[in-house]
Amino acid sequence: MDYQFAKVATEGRVLVVTLNRPEARNALHPAANFELGEVFDAFEADPDLWVAIITGAGDKAFSAGADLKQVQVLVEDATPPSGFAGLTSRFSRTKPVIAAVNGFAMGGGFELALACDLIIAVQSARFGLTEPRVGLAAFGGGIQRLVREIGPKRAHAMLLTGRHVTAQEGLALGFVNEVVPDGEALAAARRWADEILLCSPTSIRGAKAVANSLEGRSIQASMEGMFDLPAAKAVFTSPDALEGPRAFAEKRPPRWSNP
Repeated sequence: MDYQFAKVATEGRVLVVTLNRPEARNALHPAANFELGEVFDAFEADPDLWVAIITGAGDKAFSAGADLKQVQVLVEDATPPSGFAGLTSRFSRTKPVIAAVNGFAMGGGFELALACDLIIAVQSARFGLTEPRVGLAAFGGGIQRLVREIGPKRAHAMLLTGRHVTAQEGLALGFVNEVVPDGEALAAARRWADEILLCSPTSIRGAKAVANSLEGRSIQASMEGMFDLPAAKAVFTSPDALEGPRAFAEKRPPRWSNP
């Protein structure tokens, strides 16, 4: 399908989504948000796609966030139920998404990256929840995710100032997984995707479900209740539970199913 504000390409079992508003540093307006909601709805529904990568067009910006030049971006229905870029409020997501941050990730752009499972950033990337500097706030999940990922004191140093941090600072703080030379974000993200593809998709769904269920619970409570989760139960009933050990014993790559 052709999209107006994003380029979408399929590479085997990987979906590559490129935010395509380089003239606005890939800032997103309501129409782009709703379009991306459709992109990721389709990704979740397609059993042949196991991992997605999201990046930005050009070499300047991953995404500058919400397009503040469009007044309607401030209204309540500026995003679909799945949130900014169709991802920040997609809490039922079962498949991994990798952010290949190829430049500035500011405001909603940083919130989008934080909503992904992994962040791969180029050396020149910059991150910031800059909304307070324009009279707004990071109400797209950025506040909550940043506090959880790096702790309140370090998060407050960014949240209360709107300051930018470098990719290397993000790596040290813990919200960036890898820093790569400029121009190599997408290739590095694809390398991570290939590693994920070595694993059973059923196992990945089970791991994500348990990780998500930890919210507000102790480790003990999560462990005692995790087999009530359908995705965790499915790990033991999937054909992959037999195929994995069999392939290991036969010294061959496993042939994963995707029920």
